[in-house]
Amino acid sequence: MTSSRVIDVVILTHNRKHEALRTIARMRAADAVGSIVVVDNGSGDATADAIASRFPNVRTVRLARNIGAAARNAGVRETRTPYVAFCDDDTWWSPPSLTRAASILDAYPQFGVITGRVLVGPKEIDDPTNERMQRSPFANELGFPGSEVLGFLAGACVFRRRAFLQAGGYQPRFFIGGEESLLAIDLAVAGWRMGYVPDVVAHHYPSAIRNAIDRRWLLIRNALWCAWLRRPVGSAIAQTRAQLSSARFGDALRGLFSALRGMPWVLRERRAVPAHVERAIAAREAFEATFESTKNPSAARRRAHVSRGASVPTHADNRARRNDAHNPPSPL
Repeated sequence: MTSSRVIDVVILTHNRKHEALRTIARMRAADAVGSIVVVDNGSGDATADAIASRFPNVRTVRLARNIGAAARNAGVRETRTPYVAFCDDDTWWSPPSLTRAASILDAYPQFGVITGRVLVGPKEIDDPTNERMQRSPFANELGFPGSEVLGFLAGACVFRRRAFLQAGGYQPRFFIGGEESLLAIDLAVAGWRMGYVPDVVAHHYPSAIRNAIDRRWLLIRNALWCAWLRRPVGSAIAQTRAQLSSARFGDALRGLFSALRGMPWVLRERRAVPAHVERAIAAREAFEATFESTKNPSAARRRAHVSRGASVPTHADNRARRNDAHNPPSPL
């Protein structure tokens, strides 16, 4: 299965000039690359100027301030190809991954996005998300060359551009932290499928430049917003209990207060998902609970004790809270 398509690439960066330059160089050497669009998210380290000097043919979108994950929306608007590959300034795609991704999206028009296998650092260690996606609980009804999933990794995915735009892209209010969750749900509501393909490979060299403290409470706030924006009331309550009970006290308090400040907006925008999508979300949560219990039985028992009957946070949220030093790409 081959494709002659080229794929435009959107790279998101903020105050990581050297990482951005390295990733651009890697992507210029990759297969099937059309235009490279770099969105400079309000950097203060002259990132955009350095890119313009070293790579004059790379299109750079300069934002006046850091708007988080929604900056990717601006990048997509600058693309023209049917498929768009995303990477952050510390991730890149290895050949022939983009050719393979295009071939799969050509062959399976039901799929709106595919996530690649993420290899971390020079030792190319499998990111823990790989195993979770590979063992997805969803049936592979179409013979897709991978696993059907409900979610994706923002920094290691290839989107069908039409699906991204139809679902509305990233919600600007989320800023960053679990920003994929709402978009994944909206893709499912719109009828798009999502997949994980292990022979589409992204490399992740985690940057040391990261605000781990803010990321923890933003993950909680965004998970609460996502639940109340799209889940039935019972599920939203259960998710709220689970998020708050599994977090550090300070992070939970800050995340909750920030979520409450945004509740007037949440209630105005609330659209509960259809029953079949809610069943899929519940199936994913049940899988996550089982998977977590096999990998970390003591933590799973503690969480069950304090939050019996509640749905569990997504695995990437838990992983980021436990050890942000691992710096996975944007979580599922």
